[in-house]
Amino acid sequence: MKKQLLVASALIAAIPAAFAQTGNSRPQPVVQPHVIPLPADKPYPGTMQLRVDATDVARGIFRVRQTIPVARPGKLTLLYPEWLPGKHAPRGAIAEMAGFKPSAGGKPLTWTRQPTDVYAFDVDVPPGVKTVDVAFDFLSPTRTSEGRVVVTPAMMNLQWEQVSLYPAGYFTRQIPVQLEVTLPEGWTGAAALDGLKVSGNRYSFAPTNYEVLVDSPMFAGRHFRKWNLGQNVTLNVVADEAKYLDARPDHIARHAALVSETVALFGSRPFDRYEFLLALTDEMGGIGLEHHRSSENSRSPDYFTEWDENDHIRGLLPHELVHSWNGKYRRPDKLWTPDFRTPMQGNLLWVYEGQTSYWDLVLAGRSGMQSKEMILGEWATHAGFYSAQPGREWRAVEDTTLDPVIAARKPKPFASWARGEDYYNEGSLTWLEADLLIRQATNDAKSLDDFARAFFGGREGDWGQDAYDFDDVVAALNAVHPYDWARFLRERLQTPGQGAPVRGIERAGYRLAWRDAPNVYDRDRMAQAKNLDLTHSLGMTIDKDGVAGAILWDGPAFKADIVNGTKIVAVDGTAYSRERLEAAIRAATDGKTPVRLLVERGGRYRQIDLAYHGGLRWPHLEKVGTGPDWFDRLVAPRRAL
Repeated sequence: MKKQLLVASALIAAIPAAFAQTGNSRPQPVVQPHVIPLPADKPYPGTMQLRVDATDVARGIFRVRQTIPVARPGKLTLLYPEWLPGKHAPRGAIAEMAGFKPSAGGKPLTWTRQPTDVYAFDVDVPPGVKTVDVAFDFLSPTRTSEGRVVVTPAMMNLQWEQVSLYPAGYFTRQIPVQLEVTLPEGWTGAAALDGLKVSGNRYSFAPTNYEVLVDSPMFAGRHFRKWNLGQNVTLNVVADEAKYLDARPDHIARHAALVSETVALFGSRPFDRYEFLLALTDEMGGIGLEHHRSSENSRSPDYFTEWDENDHIRGLLPHELVHSWNGKYRRPDKLWTPDFRTPMQGNLLWVYEGQTSYWDLVLAGRSGMQSKEMILGEWATHAGFYSAQPGREWRAVEDTTLDPVIAARKPKPFASWARGEDYYNEGSLTWLEADLLIRQATNDAKSLDDFARAFFGGREGDWGQDAYDFDDVVAALNAVHPYDWARFLRERLQTPGQGAPVRGIERAGYRLAWRDAPNVYDRDRMAQAKNLDLTHSLGMTIDKDGVAGAILWDGPAFKADIVNGTKIVAVDGTAYSRERLEAAIRAATDGKTPVRLLVERGGRYRQIDLAYHGGLRWPHLEKVGTGPDWFDRLVAPRRAL
């Protein structure tokens, strides 16, 4: 036995030497044979026909039939849209596509999906074939765990990129397409597509190009109403129930004022007509997505019927309308792409989204869509959050423009450290500072309004695209007021470790302050979400069931090892309630009493004593001194009254 062990040991010892002589196995990469034609700016030979049967409301299935002309036999590469404008990331819904069957003259054609690009389908086209027919089903999500629900018993959201393919090798604006969609009986649809003809429940449109088609979605519903807002703008609304369409004349007048204020700001219209598509629903998935001549929006069903309680949610339509100028007409050069396969680069989203987030508040104030108190409350909430957000130490605002690709908007364990898409709201605060800087340097003779008109305004009715880069933004700002704008923007947006973004607030004659009651924006958004935001006290939010989330990095909850999903069972030995927790936080201001919690996670319970004594804290903006109120000037109407 001893001899056998010695032999075995010798063999084992010899293995490394053998490997050293012969080397490990080392394969070489397999050369991928598939090549997708790059997009060329040349006309496609023929017009695609797209027919969508959207009548299967019960199961949320769209039946697609598409006829695609072909110029020659051989390989036809069809692409399913992947990189989608407005989503700033590869969000194509390829996983919901099923039953793909190409054919010609009724005979099936062979096809292969490209393994290195799962959005690409290679179809073998025999000699003599002039058109290829494609059939597939789009299996829309029936519950939120599967994705955004786009079909309910009362309404649907038809996004044409989900129910169509296009041939590779062409700019999408060069591919003609004609759409026909069949809706459920008794439903009404709205879309910013031209040449509409309605026959029963069948909607057909004049030929357009594929880029415009994808940019022109449809809302359709059983309960539908539309209003003319002037300026060739229409408000189209679908609702879960007919009663939610009961808008007062004053409600519509404020939407019309929004349109007038926006046109007054930019000085021209980058569209021939514009369609607000608004869903008032608790059933269909939420959305706020811009298009050139329309926008997809959803709000709670009581948007009109509980008008006074919904001030905080009325910033969405101003935001998406502004995008027709900022984002669709004027677009960062790396976000414009010739097709829906070319990757987009969002480094200037702090203009595209950040300045839009600034204008949506200003225009909401100018039009009466939102109160000044609500607008200041929202800016206070954002300024307060960024004053406490530790992730700003290592990650610049511009780096967060990559977050749609990095994170795909999924929840994060410690979002305050990782950061998210902060180019929206920190961008808004940055543009507030820029506006006040210009106003005060020019004695209110110039403002960011002048930049908006010069930079985003264009030829009336031009709904093409005009691309820009960083230097163009700087030059346009300098044309309004000479200043070191390149340094200003690079410091605020491209450099991490900056101070809290409150300089615009301070220039306006206000300061960020803290109170033991929420501002109106925090109050109303907590009421809608049924949660309690204790970011600035215990360093977490708590939902209606007592479950913690949004744990502030290095805050009191974090230091007590509370993580997302931890449930607060009891406060000071009594079952959790919001009122008991707030009372415990107040009691702890004596400097001695801890905030005592019983928490549960994964079936394990423990008691925690939080040594926090700072009381309840929510951010507010407070007027300082007796100087001018610049916020009043910002939200003063510009339209003729």
